[in-house]
Parts: sequence; structure tokens; C-alpha cells
Amino acid sequence: MSSAPDRLLRRLEWRLGRRLDGRLQGNYRTVWHGAGIDFTDLRLYTAEDDVRHIDWNVTARLDEPYVRQYTEDRELTAWLVIDRSASMRFGQGAGKESTATELAVSIARLVARGGNRVGAILYDNAGHQVIPPRGGRDQVLRITRELLRPSPQGKPGKTTDLEAMLQLAAATTSRRRSLIFVMSDFIGDPGWDRPLARLTHRHEVVVIRVVDPAEVELPDLGVILVEDAETGEQLLVDTSDPLLRSRLADQAGARETELAAGMRRAGVSAQRVTTDQDLLAALIDLVQRSGRGRR
Repeated sequence: MSSAPDRLLRRLEWRLGRRLDGRLQGNYRTVWHGAGIDFTDLRLYTAEDDVRHIDWNVTARLDEPYVRQYTEDRELTAWLVIDRSASMRFGQGAGKESTATELAVSIARLVARGGNRVGAILYDNAGHQVIPPRGGRDQVLRITRELLRPSPQGKPGKTTDLEAMLQLAAATTSRRRSLIFVMSDFIGDPGWDRPLARLTHRHEVVVIRVVDPAEVELPDLGVILVEDAETGEQLLVDTSDPLLRSRLADQAGARETELAAGMRRAGVSAQRVTTDQDLLAALIDLVQRSGRGRR
């Protein structure tokens, strides 16, 4: 009898095969390929280039921005940095955690089937787990197995330390430039933009923000008891009250503005994925956006 990780992986592999094959593959074995370290040439900077590749000495000498070109590696190391805090268990269906799990397994399988290595950092305030990068289907199964384990239960009253999660990611991935997927709802303590910017300076970073629609627009369910998953605080609210709904909408808008500003300071553009979204459609969009950025 097959295990739950194996069943999930088989189901996602079938969906990946039907939806992705022939749409995202190019001359390389995978849609994401490594960034090389062997210098080959210089050329004029264009708006699509990564500013980290600018050769400032040549730019100063010629009074025009030039970028360094490298031989592209065909081997890639990818990391999945996944927030497994209490707030990720909120949402319709199995919640944001389930959405992040299916998306992470799909990305891991897509990367690994090209012969590349993938690792994972599973983070919660109560503890974290680092799965070193390896290739092959067995590695994807291991990541799937750990993602399906129940998350550790942290102490109530403490919000997610996203800054510590990103600092751990930077320390873990410092040896080799990698492609890093950060998956989180970004509900937690402020200050995460600085370590995210440092991570982006070293690696290619794809930020995936997992959102449940109820976090943005409160559904009209009458009088209900709500609980803050991070702090454990409970409150009885009337969701049909127009004043309450207006205040919550204003707070949600302010939070969206603050998050967008933090992403800009970090130099990244977050991909938003909702719990009611077709994950394969989200994955196709994610890969195609990444491909356009790399070109």
C-alpha cells in the first residue's frame, strides 16, 4: 500500500505531466537553470539585466553601464523556504499550509526531474528543519513526507519571527548561489525586509505569498468566535456589522500597502497565490514570470 507522501506526489506528477509538458521546457532540461561562475564577456547593460552583474570598474572607465556575462551552468541548486507557523493553518479547505505544501512539492518535482538538486527549510518559532539539497525522486518524497507531518505547536502569544526564518535561510544557503523559493503568508513581526534584501543580493529569490480570501474580505457569517492563530487571542464578532467590515477592510488595505512597500525595499516582486486558486495555473504563471525575468 502506498504512503500518503507517495500518493500526493503521484497525483501532482500526473497533473504536472498533463499541464506543463511541452509548455515550459526549452533547450535545457529544466525551466530554471543555474547561474554560471565562469566569466565569458562584457556587454552594454539593458533594462532587463540584473544590476548585480554590472561591472562597475568598466562602467566607470567607459562612462556607460556594462554587465558581465557568464557561462550558464546546467545544474541548479534550489531551496524551498517554507513558513509553517500557526497562521499558515488558517483558510478554506486544508488551509494555506496545504496550498503551500502542494505548490512546494510541485516545484520540487519540476526542478528535480531536470537532474537538479533541491533542499528545504521548514520553519516555525517552535523549531525548524533543514533538508540538505539532493537530486532524484526520493528527495522529493522526503520533502513531501516532512511537509505532511503535523507542524510543531508553538507557544501562544508569539507571532512568527520572519526575520529569523530568512536569516536562517541566508546562513544555510551561503555556500553556493541558488534559486530560493520563499513561501509564507508574511503574517509576523516586522523587519523581514532587510534579511530578504540580503538574501536577494546573493541568490535568485522567488517570493510566494499564500493568502486566503477571508483574510482580505471578511465573509458575512453572523456572530462568530474568531481566534488569532498566532497569539491564541479569542474574540466574539458580528461579521454582518457594516462598520466592523469597513474597519477590517481598511486594515487589510493598509497591510497590503505595507507588505508591498517591504517587498520593494527588499527588491523582489511577490507572487500571490490564494487557497481557492488553481495551483497548476499559478505554477505556470510563476515559471513563466521567472523565465521572463531571467531573460
